[in-house]
Amino acid sequence: MSAAASASDDEAQVRRLIDSWADAMRAKDVEGTLSHYAREIVSFDLAPPLKYVGAQSLRDSLKAWFPTFQGAVGYELRDLSVTADENLAFCRSLNRISGARTDGTTTEVWIRMTLCCRKIGGAWKIVHEHASVPFYMDGSYKAATDLFPDAPNRLEGDPS
Repeated sequence: MSAAASASDDEAQVRRLIDSWADAMRAKDVEGTLSHYAREIVSFDLAPPLKYVGAQSLRDSLKAWFPTFQGAVGYELRDLSVTADENLAFCRSLNRISGARTDGTTTEVWIRMTLCCRKIGGAWKIVHEHASVPFYMDGSYKAATDLFPDAPNRLEGDPS
């Protein structure tokens, strides 16, 4: 197999991993979600603490978060970019989390996601995850949860 064909096959495998991971997130399947991660996962997630280390730490977080949704979690990936070679892959996307919450509120937020994957024992696994929401640097340090892809950017001092 040529190097180009191998890279294309690796990219396709990583895309399938991410699609399956997102399906497990939507289904609120803790173990199914975790099956996509390496045991030594390091995650910089939206919720505190600053970092999660290891699958058990992530398991605890998912077990606490998933039940806060009524029904499935809305999880959309947009603009997924995957760069892969035979052992490492770098992925980035804009992801939308949405859904009705058990406290009566509704979640609708776009986040930035970066995933780093490594082929371990012949299978692709997520070894690093970084999710973030930008914040306004106008002194308020408020999370910019009102941003949407394809919408004009709100700049400091812009009343729109």
